[in-house]
Amino acid sequence: MRRKDREISGRENIEPILQACRTCRLAMIADGAPYVIPLNFGYTWDDDDGLTLYFHSGLKGKKIDALRADPRVCFEMDTERGLTGEGDLACRYSYAFSSIVGYGSIEFAQNNEEKRRGFDVIMQHQTGRGGWTYTDAALSVAEVFWVRADSFEASQKLAK
Repeated sequence: MRRKDREISGRENIEPILQACRTCRLAMIADGAPYVIPLNFGYTWDDDDGLTLYFHSGLKGKKIDALRADPRVCFEMDTERGLTGEGDLACRYSYAFSSIVGYGSIEFAQNNEEKRRGFDVIMQHQTGRGGWTYTDAALSVAEVFWVRADSFEASQKLAK
C-alpha cells in the first residue's frame, strides 16, 4: 500500500468495515475485457480459512460464464463517510471513506448443503438473523460461490 498513513491493520479494525458494507464489487475478465459488478455478500473470517466472501447468482449469464472460464477475481467494498473540505478552492476538497480491496479465486458450491451454508452466511450478514429455509427447488436455480481472499488491504481517509 502506497499511502501507509491510510492503511488499516488488525482484524479488530478491518471487521467493522466488513460489517458496515452490504455490497461488494467483484471484478473479473469476461470475453477478454475487465468486468465488474456489485453483489450482495456475506462473509466468514476464521483462523483456518481466513476471510471468505459468499455470493449468489442465477445459473446462467455473463458473470457465471466469466467466473467458470477464469475464477481469479478482485473484490472491493467501501463505506462513504462524506465530503470533506471548505472554501472556494476545489483542491481543498476530498471524500472520507473506508475500503477493502483484495484478490482470490472463486469456488462454486457443489451440492445443496454447500448452497444452504452459503445462503445462510449471506442472509446473516444482510439481515442480522438466521433460521432461513431454502427449498431444493429454489436451490436448483441458484449458484452459490465464494472467494477465499488470497490477499487484501484495508484503508481509510478520515474527515479533517
